[in-house]
Amino acid sequence: MMRRDLNRRALGLLLPAMLSLGAVPALALEGDASAPIEIAADRLELDDQAGTAVYTGDVDMRQGSMKLTGQQVTISRTDQGDVSRIEATGNRAYIEQKPSPDAPLAKGWGRTIIYHTLERRVELINQAELHRGQDTFTGAKVDYFLDRRVVEATSNGESDGGQDQRVRMTLTPQQ
Repeated sequence: MMRRDLNRRALGLLLPAMLSLGAVPALALEGDASAPIEIAADRLELDDQAGTAVYTGDVDMRQGSMKLTGQQVTISRTDQGDVSRIEATGNRAYIEQKPSPDAPLAKGWGRTIIYHTLERRVELINQAELHRGQDTFTGAKVDYFLDRRVVEATSNGESDGGQDQRVRMTLTPQQ
């Protein structure tokens, strides 16, 4: 009985988050928002008072064409219960989504990935890498604004022996 209540509360916390990930048709396949949500992890810690759900251990979240993986995924809610932030961390956390039926997957990697649901912005942090079709963007941090399809990349300023994470971009001409 307690496990069923925990699962029901976890679903109540995650359903709005996952629906918001696939709710904009221009950025995701139309069926993504109504697709079933699948989450696999080794452990779940749900704190209703703090408004957080923390999944740990090889976390794999999927809904339609969207996939998010990491060693730990934390979902945070506002006081009103709206999902405000989804954070994935790991050696290289990963996110992907198919923008439209005829477009290739948009793929992103970083040691930390933060999805700001209210801003519709994805932050890829530390060893950040974003692939949009044949184009790639890398740096210490890459921000991708979903609604505007804007990419902002920054370096870490290390060029004297530290790990260089300068901004690099490869743009492939259209055929």
